[in-house]
Amino acid sequence: MDVKSRYSLNFPTAIRFGAGVIDELAYYLKAQGLAHPLLVTDPLVRELDFFKLIVKALKQAGISVEVFSEMHKNPVKSDVLKGKDFYGTTGRDSIVGIGGGVPLDVARAIALSINHHRDLFDYDDLIGGDQYVTEPIPHLVTVPTTSGTGSEVGRSAIIAEDDTKKKRILFAPSLMAKMVFADPVLTMDLPPFVTAATGMDALTHNLEAFLAKNFQPLCSGIAMEGMKLISESIVQATHKSDLESRAKMLMASMMGAVAFQKGLGVVHSLAHPLSSLLDTHHGLANAVNLPFGMRYNFAGFEEQFDQMAYMMGLGPKAGSRFVDYLFDLNQELNLPIRLSDIGVEDGHIETLADLAYADFCHPNNPKPVTRDDFRKLYLEAL
Repeated sequence: MDVKSRYSLNFPTAIRFGAGVIDELAYYLKAQGLAHPLLVTDPLVRELDFFKLIVKALKQAGISVEVFSEMHKNPVKSDVLKGKDFYGTTGRDSIVGIGGGVPLDVARAIALSINHHRDLFDYDDLIGGDQYVTEPIPHLVTVPTTSGTGSEVGRSAIIAEDDTKKKRILFAPSLMAKMVFADPVLTMDLPPFVTAATGMDALTHNLEAFLAKNFQPLCSGIAMEGMKLISESIVQATHKSDLESRAKMLMASMMGAVAFQKGLGVVHSLAHPLSSLLDTHHGLANAVNLPFGMRYNFAGFEEQFDQMAYMMGLGPKAGSRFVDYLFDLNQELNLPIRLSDIGVEDGHIETLADLAYADFCHPNNPKPVTRDDFRKLYLEAL
């Protein structure tokens, strides 16, 4: 990958990829006839220098800018409704999501809500809500600043209920961004913990997508290349960051999000309840659970594990060593390896097992997972 070059990609949507492409945002908006964007980001990103430079550049180009950043670490319905009101009262004509998975999901959900006036969760894909997504979506642009969820190239947003924290999926093909500006320079200053946790999220997407039982060989191939890029770059990006490692991680993150159209699995179902119940960072929740979930999946899928191990540099026929590699990788990234290290206690296990079994990801796992299996996995990881 030539880190000094800029690339135009058109899969699955229009993407400008490369160092410095964020400088093209103002020109793009003006070329589309858009002069009043709502910038959606989280409270932390809003205070960072690169974000302030983006706002300054837009204003200098004669573009009216408003910023919405009122959102929780794990976004809830009320965050979206506040953003919808702000969009209307400030007279916006487009939405630019800037940040990691949270602000990008919130931006996409706000975009859905502008011209769709049913209750937000009527559009939950798991209850057939996509049938109600019939109206135009405001022009949506996404700008990732982490290499984890890949939400910038997604067509869905995960938003939780305010009271129960149950996660809902808002999905429609029309929710895909019209343009993505994927600039690895924006990820250069991520601290090591965030780099590692979001990077393990991207790895989990690629691994689980590859193993998911649905037939989608296109996604399987993308997932394998994503694994390779992460194996080549995640340690470097975390401990001795350079532009090449950041660019590889950003590309692998987008690839994981494309790949998991095939499905996810047991690891995400283990991780989601930790965010709902304990407000755990999603990438961290995936990282801790990943080796345990992969060990659960190993028997019967040895060939696939050999393939994953090979793509991640372990050599041929090394699938039996893959789980140990994942444990070692977490330690090399200075991430915790037990649930007890991130605040999980014995008293949480039964509730976590209930929530995991009710989660929407594990039906695509390569082997079935019962509630008792989830309980045993949590205890094993504790």
